[in-house]
Amino acid sequence: MLVVSAVLFFFTSPASAKTKSVSFWDVANESNPKKIDHSAWQQLLDGYLRIHSAGINKFDYAALKKSARDRAKLESYLDYLQKIDPRDYSRAEQKAYWINFYNALTVKVVADAFPVKSILEICEDRASGSKCSGPWKEVRAKVAGRSLTLDNIENDILRHIWKDNLIHYGVSCASYGCPNLLQTAFTGENTQKLLGGAAREYVNHPRGVSFMGNDLIVISSIYDWYSEDFGKSEQDIIRHLASYADEKLAKRLRNFKGTMDYEYDWNLNCP
Repeated sequence: MLVVSAVLFFFTSPASAKTKSVSFWDVANESNPKKIDHSAWQQLLDGYLRIHSAGINKFDYAALKKSARDRAKLESYLDYLQKIDPRDYSRAEQKAYWINFYNALTVKVVADAFPVKSILEICEDRASGSKCSGPWKEVRAKVAGRSLTLDNIENDILRHIWKDNLIHYGVSCASYGCPNLLQTAFTGENTQKLLGGAAREYVNHPRGVSFMGNDLIVISSIYDWYSEDFGKSEQDIIRHLASYADEKLAKRLRNFKGTMDYEYDWNLNCP
C-alpha cells in the first residue's frame, strides 16, 4: 500500500509520455461556429473547488460524493460530452472540450473511489498482489465510437494534436504536485489565456520551482516526465521556466549553473 504523508515523493510518470498515431482525432471543422456548453462543469467548479491560501486549489470530493444531485450533474455532463463528436468542431472548441473532459473525468474517478489519500491508489483492474499505479490506463469513456482512457485523452489526443506544452498546466491529476484545477471552465475563447495564467501561477509556486541554495534547484517532475515537450535539454527547461517566472525568479533561473532535481507530491488535492 502506498503510504502518503506531507512530504514529497518521487514517482514515475502517471501516464506514458509516448505519443501514438491518432489520425482519427486529427480532424476539425473550422467553419462550424457552434460552441460546446461547459456550464454544468463550471457550476461544479463553483460549488466544490476551494481556493487555499497556500496557492493550491483543492476539490471537495467528500462533499461531491455526498450530493446525489451533483453527482448526477457530473454524470450528465460527461454523458453530454460523450455524445458529441469533437471532430465536427473547431480546433479551439476541441482543445477546451478535451481539457474539460479530462478534468471532469478525473474528478469523477476520484469521487467514486473516495476516501483515498492519493489518486495512485485507484486502479480497478489491478491483478491480485500487483502494485497499483493509478487510473490512467483504464477505459473510462467512449467518444465517436472509440473507447478512451485518461492516458489517451492527454497523450494521444491533446499532446499529439496540439503539441503545446501549456497543456500540462491545464490537465489536473488531482494531486498537490499538479498544476491547479482552475476555477474557470475552458472554452474555445479563453483556453490560451487560462493556460498562460496557469503556467505563470505554477512556475512561481514552490511545487513548480524551488531553489535549495545557489547550487541546487528542485522542479516539478512534470518537466522530467514530459521533458520532450519543454525542449531538448535542461537549459531548454530553464528557459521555459524563466519565460513564465516573475522578474526576480526569472533572473535567478537564467543565471543558474548548478544541479537540477525533480520532485512531485502525490497527496490528493482535497481540503
